[in-house]
Amino acid sequence: MFKHDMSEFVRGAPNPDGSFQSERLEAAFAGAGDWAPYVVGLGDRPVGFVFVRGLGGPTRVLNSFFVVRGMRRAGVGLWAVREVEARHPGAWEVAFQESNVRAVRFWRRVGEEIAPGAWTEERRPVPERPDLAPDSWISFRCPGP
Repeated sequence: MFKHDMSEFVRGAPNPDGSFQSERLEAAFAGAGDWAPYVVGLGDRPVGFVFVRGLGGPTRVLNSFFVVRGMRRAGVGLWAVREVEARHPGAWEVAFQESNVRAVRFWRRVGEEIAPGAWTEERRPVPERPDLAPDSWISFRCPGP
């Protein structure tokens, strides 16, 4: 579902068998020490996920983030971000596409909620994808407990 949603913004198409690329999924669950996958649940139902990379470095990257459409705008996304970032205090970065208007509003709100007045935003080229518009990146610090 995540890849399907994102295909609108990154010009992605499914593989011939109907599946989408799954490198991030495989990397997140491969047990590599630099990644942490989280499933977002509501009761006994999975409603999203968060993949974090860069745990071994100075800056954590919220690499992939997804909440099913039926749970969006209900506070689940912000709750999930807060929970994950509280587990890994320190510097954070999150990328999103400017053409994804909902993501723009959400991630700017996240920056302000977690680091009021102390977050930054910049545009960076998408590696190996000169055909795409640059990504927007927000950066902030998540304080420790």
